Amino acid sequence: MPIYTETDRINRLILQGGRTGMTELQFFAAEIKEWKDSPRRKDQLTGDLYYVGKHDILHRQRTIIGADGKLQVVHNLPNNRIVNNQYALMVDQKTNYLVGKPFTMNCENKTYVDLLSKVFNRRFQRLLKYVCEDSLNGGIGWLYPYYDDKGRLAFKHYPAYDILPFWKDDDHTILDCAIRLYPQEVWNGYQKEIVEKVEIFKSDGLWRYIYQNDMLTPDVDAGEHENYFAVVDGEGSVEEYNWTEIPLIPFKYNKQELPLINRVKTLQDGINTMLSDFENNMQEDARNTILILKNYDGQDLGEFRRNLSTFGAVKVRDDGGVETLQVEINAENYKSVLDLLKKSLIENARGYDAKDDRLSGNPNQMNIQSMYSDIDLDANGMETEFQAAFEQLLWFINQDFSNRGLGDFENEEIQIIFDRDILINESEAIENCSKSVGILSDETIVEQHPWTKDVEMELARLKKEKEEAMEQAQEYSGAFRTGTNQNKETGGDE
Repeated sequence: MPIYTETDRINRLILQGGRTGMTELQFFAAEIKEWKDSPRRKDQLTGDLYYVGKHDILHRQRTIIGADGKLQVVHNLPNNRIVNNQYALMVDQKTNYLVGKPFTMNCENKTYVDLLSKVFNRRFQRLLKYVCEDSLNGGIGWLYPYYDDKGRLAFKHYPAYDILPFWKDDDHTILDCAIRLYPQEVWNGYQKEIVEKVEIFKSDGLWRYIYQNDMLTPDVDAGEHENYFAVVDGEGSVEEYNWTEIPLIPFKYNKQELPLINRVKTLQDGINTMLSDFENNMQEDARNTILILKNYDGQDLGEFRRNLSTFGAVKVRDDGGVETLQVEINAENYKSVLDLLKKSLIENARGYDAKDDRLSGNPNQMNIQSMYSDIDLDANGMETEFQAAFEQLLWFINQDFSNRGLGDFENEEIQIIFDRDILINESEAIENCSKSVGILSDETIVEQHPWTKDVEMELARLKKEKEEAMEQAQEYSGAFRTGTNQNKETGGDE
């Protein structure tokens, strides 16, 4: 059985569509329509919504069993909708763990490293955190390299639910083209309205359209087409060019591109439900106290509750009365279930519990490493995907360096190392560094020292201190030799 790639599928669909009169634009419109409401995109949107605290519990309604045995919505009971956003905690935890610290670049060509350091500045570090969040929330995050108004190479990030990719290969490593769908507020006369705009990234440039009524029409206001960048020569002539690769770089959370929310949504919903139900039970008198009526002198239970809440008393007949049956709420049961749900969520999200008992007192490094084992496992996979993304990113940066005449670095070997933000026992780490002197190089020891911020700067300081110490030693030695010679010339001490 032949194996078809994504490109084969697209070409086959376009060919089939061509036989029935379908154009490429109609094909893209049909793909957008199918993708908009697809389960994959809904999962991506859910991840983003849950991250900002918009959980399903906020739409919950209180129900009771009606007279017909079916559930019916009621509005006279407490309906707390509490969100305890453990999912967002896991996303932030993973993001800061992997890319919270500036990454390190290892390369023998120091000129290349210096140029890259200007590109990978603090602004880019912040952008990388956004991309990492997109990757966790949507299974994949996108980085778009472009030239800004000043002609400088810049970057934007797009969430997963904005981008519909068309891959050349089944492993989803090379893009054939991609569609960006996003809403934009525009003025229609004196009123604002939301318009769905479309950008199609192709090998011949960027194409812009309006998506309306399941159709694509050229975006006249923004311009239907433009090339990716322009170059001004020495004579002032402008030449427009396109990248030889699609300028969208995927940063994947995992090979399957599945969002983190898929692993933990039910557990997060369970936490929200438990907290909300507990609060409801605390507010419901009927849940804590069951009232037993004898010879009630009234029409119905609604009237009874109204009189009790309004006057604090009810009227009964003859030997009637009101007795109570107390129902105690066991808060410990709620706490046990809640703790179990939180623990399960952390385990399934492959995070760590910052309140873990292993951190109490003076934890050793083995305990800390044990606590971080799950998040390390997830970070290893993400790091592999991100390093592959950086290879694609560096291709665009190298092209920019070449276009600006800064040098040809295409064949340079460079290693991107993510410095994970892990807790350590500083005393133990410093002791290990001291014991490694003479066994490991100074550079390796400095890299592993917990107080090191910049390895190269620290090594330069050490070198300078050693040189100053040697100069000082030579001065002392010279002074001592001079005194000795003088003694010899004078025949000894006076």
